[in-house]
Amino acid sequence: MSKLRIEGSFVASVTPFNAQGGIDFGAFRELIDFQRRNGTVAMLFMGSTGEPSLLTPEEKKTLVVETAKMKPAGMHFFYGCTGNTPEQVIDNIKWARANGGDGAIIAAPPYICGPEDDIEAFFLEVADATDLPLGIYNNPPRIKTDLHWDHLLRIFRHPNYVIHKESTTRVGQVAQILAARPDVTVMCCDSPSLGLVVPTMSLGGHGTANMGGNIMPAEMAAISAPWKSYAEAATFRDTYLRVLPLLHFNYSAINPVAIKSLMRAVGLPVGALRKPLKPLEGEALARGVRIVRDLGLDKQYGWSIEPKLARAA
Repeated sequence: MSKLRIEGSFVASVTPFNAQGGIDFGAFRELIDFQRRNGTVAMLFMGSTGEPSLLTPEEKKTLVVETAKMKPAGMHFFYGCTGNTPEQVIDNIKWARANGGDGAIIAAPPYICGPEDDIEAFFLEVADATDLPLGIYNNPPRIKTDLHWDHLLRIFRHPNYVIHKESTTRVGQVAQILAARPDVTVMCCDSPSLGLVVPTMSLGGHGTANMGGNIMPAEMAAISAPWKSYAEAATFRDTYLRVLPLLHFNYSAINPVAIKSLMRAVGLPVGALRKPLKPLEGEALARGVRIVRDLGLDKQYGWSIEPKLARAA
């Protein structure tokens, strides 16, 4: 059986909450449809953008069950299944598989700062325990462990790994992986400060695993299209340079504070952040609203933004 291939915009979704503080599945349905209508090929739930550390184990299970029922035809749903031990991760993956997930994204166990050789063994142990398509998120800014391309290329020999998401500053790392042509799709974050979006796509990357698509899905779909001709490269250049201010804004606070605050300001049904996270206010938020209006995204997506939100409180 051929491996699952995902190329294009892979959006890491926020988790919407209702007025009572619970997960808002009606809002999830709206947000998923927003992605469907604007070119997103896959969505990740309970990635770092989805506030997974602030969800209870029961909420995580329910989130998988309920969102999987909403999956549009042709779109793939992956779930963040990172945990503190291999057993926890394997249990998370088994739940996702049993309840309609198309795949799982996992990072190294957080906080322990595990040695790279040990983390390589961890990823292989997890892959041996499932047949669900898996993706690796090499995310040292969040979990400290940083896998070298040698570790990654050995892991990618395992048939269950289908996606690599890179979140370092090393262009050479992405180049070495793409040069080796592993049978995985290679993606990167959409943060311009990481410096990886342009070189990843120009070297033959397959898309971006992004959180910017939560608020500008059509633009991230354009940025994430693999370069098969000059047309895709030119569209990338024009779109990337145009939305660069918003890409920077989205990382102006720890994820997902900026993106979720801005989504709420433009009227998308996301609800509040969970404590201890707090939303942007005043000029910090007004700057993002002004960028949205300057780019014309409010008109493009049909948002009605109160003028006062573009002024600092």
